[in-house]
Amino acid sequence: MNPIFSNPVIIGVTAGIFTAFSLLPQLIKIIKEKKAKDISILMLAVLFCGVGLWIYYGILKNDLPIIVTNAFSLLINIAIIIFSIKYKNK
Repeated sequence: MNPIFSNPVIIGVTAGIFTAFSLLPQLIKIIKEKKAKDISILMLAVLFCGVGLWIYYGILKNDLPIIVTNAFSLLINIAIIIFSIKYKNK
């Protein structure tokens, strides 16, 4: 097996990057269209809590990749919540 695909650090960082960027297309769509009619605030609130707990876990484990990737996710999540509230009725 290729050593890159068996290295837990590389797998973890890659997973964190993909997860962190997963909501970016949704944020871009909301900003471009200025609409957020079908966005679930409850789903975003649950995700917000989960990402916040991952950051706390990363702090407890002193694991910078977990902290950084989830902090980025949290920022995107906050932006989506803000724009969803702003554009909810448009």
